[in-house]
Amino acid sequence: MELKDMRIFQTVALLGSVSKAAKALNYVQSHVTSRIHLLESSLQTPLFHRYSRGMILTSDGKKLLSYTENILSKVDEMMKVMKDSKNPTGSLELGTVETVIKLPILLSIFHQKYPGIDLSLVTGVTEQLLQDILAYKLDGAFVTGFEEYPQLMQYEVFQDELVLISNRNQLTEEKIKKEPLLVFHTGCSYRTKLINWLLEEGISSPKIMEFGTLETILGGVVSGLGVSLVPKSTVMHLETASLIRCHSIPEKYSRISTVFIHRTDTYLTKSLKKFIETIGEFNSKKGNTDFSNQLISITPPSVQI
Repeated sequence: MELKDMRIFQTVALLGSVSKAAKALNYVQSHVTSRIHLLESSLQTPLFHRYSRGMILTSDGKKLLSYTENILSKVDEMMKVMKDSKNPTGSLELGTVETVIKLPILLSIFHQKYPGIDLSLVTGVTEQLLQDILAYKLDGAFVTGFEEYPQLMQYEVFQDELVLISNRNQLTEEKIKKEPLLVFHTGCSYRTKLINWLLEEGISSPKIMEFGTLETILGGVVSGLGVSLVPKSTVMHLETASLIRCHSIPEKYSRISTVFIHRTDTYLTKSLKKFIETIGEFNSKKGNTDFSNQLISITPPSVQI
């Protein structure tokens, strides 16, 4: 089995289509089809269920995809290791939850020190980012509400306080608890904490509205659509402008840590090592006046009203 065949198989599996895979890999469609047939012949098992609208992995195909992703990630890792130098280059693929307001400063510091590294950043909820790390799809990720996994190493980056936010109208505590919850998708640690707190308060079936961005959630709260639970650092500008009200909740639900995670069984490339070093430097400079001024100058998320 050749590496290029494994990449062809992986691409077809992820895109669910020979034509899409051919386009993504810059191959003619007949070449992709023949390589998949050859792979199935050599393994003596069908890897896909074929339909008029695409292809879906068989049970054996799913097994092969797991091995393929593991092998290809090791090959890619080897290439990164071989290319490492005193001035690291290459790519660093990171993930983050949306509410890490200080992250732009950290990334800026890293980019200024190591301009040869191409940074890419995707956003998601903690659970999805965790699965992407375990599946070798990301080099590392910033997550919140993280519980220890033996396969993952973690480094604390930020501590924050979660606050319940409502619009500027004066609402009673009981009214606030019965408002719709504006939250990220399932897997978000803030959402979990909010629902668990309400359960403790005797509210078992709150109305939930899911959104994909922090800006939309904040805009919904400002307009009176509902309430949400977010880090206080992300909404101080809205509270100062009297657009929202912040409400404290019990400490066991309000304390939140943002940590950076990566797999323990992968080789730490120089790029990733330097990034982890930058996190340490970032934390050590939190008391520095110049550094604090940089944090104050961050432009907060805009909210359409």
